[in-house]
Amino acid sequence: MRKYRLMVPGPTPTPPEVTAAAVLPVEDERTADYARVFTRVVDNLRRALFTRNDVLLSASSMTGAFEGAMQNLFSPGDRVLVAVNGAFGARWVDMAARFGLRVTEVAHEWGRPLDLERIAEAARTPGLVAAIAVHCETSTAVVNDMRGFAAAVAPLVTVVDSASGVGACELRTDDWGLDVVVGGCQKALMTPPGLAFTSVGPRAWQLHRKARLPRYYFDWDEARDALRADIPRTPWTPAVSLINQLDVALRLIHEEGMPQVFARHARLGRLARAGVRGLGLDLFSPDEDRHASATAARLPDGVDGGALVDHLLERYGIQLTGAQGPLAGRVLRIGHCGYVDEFDVLTALSALELGLADFGHRVPPGSAVTAALRARAADGPAPAVVDAPVPTGPAVRALSVSEAS
Repeated sequence: MRKYRLMVPGPTPTPPEVTAAAVLPVEDERTADYARVFTRVVDNLRRALFTRNDVLLSASSMTGAFEGAMQNLFSPGDRVLVAVNGAFGARWVDMAARFGLRVTEVAHEWGRPLDLERIAEAARTPGLVAAIAVHCETSTAVVNDMRGFAAAVAPLVTVVDSASGVGACELRTDDWGLDVVVGGCQKALMTPPGLAFTSVGPRAWQLHRKARLPRYYFDWDEARDALRADIPRTPWTPAVSLINQLDVALRLIHEEGMPQVFARHARLGRLARAGVRGLGLDLFSPDEDRHASATAARLPDGVDGGALVDHLLERYGIQLTGAQGPLAGRVLRIGHCGYVDEFDVLTALSALELGLADFGHRVPPGSAVTAALRARAADGPAPAVVDAPVPTGPAVRALSVSEAS
């Protein structure tokens, strides 16, 4: 018997309560009973995003919500700034070009945090209406400073891709002045793929009123009208079972508490980085607590990342992932966001040590886990994360399957 262990930045493992919620009876989304579930999900998303803005939920991958942001904010020929330090920033450049926008790209070396001074200088380009950046650049495991980004590009409307950031890395939408934040459910929010959400602030709504790109399924007006109806819902048929699962996942998260969730992810990141260093590998992502969703490591010369990922899965049942674009084959990533604990990280490090030894990179047995445990012993108290007022939602507690609906 071999147990499958999923340790990538997304999709991520789901808690048993979330898995069980998938088999609840399917309900008509147009009823008052189901509206209570839907409203609770939206309110708890707002709490996770630290926002009082509208949060629009859609049945799609996050790329669908990214596309919706383009359609609802811009008109053909609009000028936008896109900060790029990885594959997902580059995707925004490609998407903007396909929608007929004129892009000012601020390119960085992949794996380096955003250079806010360069971005501030580029933001002074005449005619720009918005600035786009990735919060957690999953392709390199780098988490960018979104508060600094918003300040650097003011007064432009800000669009933030927080696919693997929401629920793992601190993100305070309102306090940091983020106009649009797009996220999804299958990473730190511990739910199977298929739901995306967009937080839309007042300045984004103003820009939306002038937008002339065609839209239908992702029309924010339709979504907001449905959200504010007597029976709140999505404008189109929702993914009812996924919303049930996200409902349970969000209640588990808020029962733990957002400061505690951030601190847990920071501790997991420290363990992973220490274990990687214990293997004699260089970190690709910076050695800082902000980089808490995933850890990226440079592989030794002669070790192909794709082959190593395949070997770890086939031999040890551990699913890690390689890198993309120019880093393919050279960088390995360990995901540790969502339903992950210290023992999951230690297991992944053990398997990585064994796999590297199979490829000829040998270290004293137990080097990765020993380094990680030493870091844990030296960790001391969890880092202080100051909470902030967020919209008051329903009382939060863990649910049994029979209660989850």
